[in-house]
Order: sequence, then C-alpha cells, then structure tokens
Amino acid sequence: MPPIPAGLTGNLSLMRKYEDSIPLKLLKAREVTMGFFRPILQEIPLTEQQWRVIRALDEYGELESKQLADICCILSPSLTGIISRLEQQDYIQRRRSPEDQRRVLISLTEKAKTMFDAISPTLEARYQEITEQFSRENMEQLDNLLSQLCKIKP
Repeated sequence: MPPIPAGLTGNLSLMRKYEDSIPLKLLKAREVTMGFFRPILQEIPLTEQQWRVIRALDEYGELESKQLADICCILSPSLTGIISRLEQQDYIQRRRSPEDQRRVLISLTEKAKTMFDAISPTLEARYQEITEQFSRENMEQLDNLLSQLCKIKP
C-alpha cells in the first residue's frame, strides 16, 4: 500500500474497483437501454434530449422552461437551444401566460402530437423487448431501486 500523505489521519479505506463504480454502472446501463431506442429516434430524426422534452410535454401539458428543465434533467442553457430547434421543426410552440406576461409557456404542436402518437407504440414495443430479456420482476425492482436512489441527498 502506498504511504499515507502527510496531514491525513484517521481511517483511510481503499477506493472500490473502477468496474464497481455505481456511476459507471449507471452509465453502462443507460447505454444498453438507449441502444433499444436510439435507432427509432434517429429515424424521426430527434436527439434523446429533444425526445425527452416532447415526451414530458405530452405527459404534463403546457410547462414553463424551468419546469421543463427540471422534469427532463436538462440544464437551462442547453434546454434553450433544444427548445429553439424544436420550435424550428414545428414540434413546440411558445406563448405568454395570460395571467402573467413575464411567463412563457411551452407546449406541443399538432405536428408533434401526431408524431408522438405514431412513434409511441414502436417505443413501447422496445420496452417490452427489454422486459423480456430482463424480466418483469427485475424491471419492477430496478424501477423501485432507482426511485429510491433518486431520493437520497449527497
């Protein structure tokens, strides 16, 4: 074991193996699962982040940019560019809130709703393929564990 640098006291445990890193395993799991969905999104064509925005707006309806950023786990500066590109593609629209003109509300256009309805069954079929390989029980357990992990505070 290498010597402990001067000034460090107390218990010094060894770092876990690189392969056992939880963030690394989560990244690998994300890449595996996205491999089921990327080809479909590329046909539309949409990026993963653009799809997240469209999916969130479909589920939650009209949202402000900050709400959308939080729900989609996208930083606000990045979301600004995504919103602009989706607006250019006629997938989203912005409007001022009638109650407060400072608030801008973002929603899906009819073109986006039509595309979403057309592509959703294909994406859901991909979820079923993952479930067949991983098992329904494992999927439920993974969902529960990830939900719990998301609630812990650093």
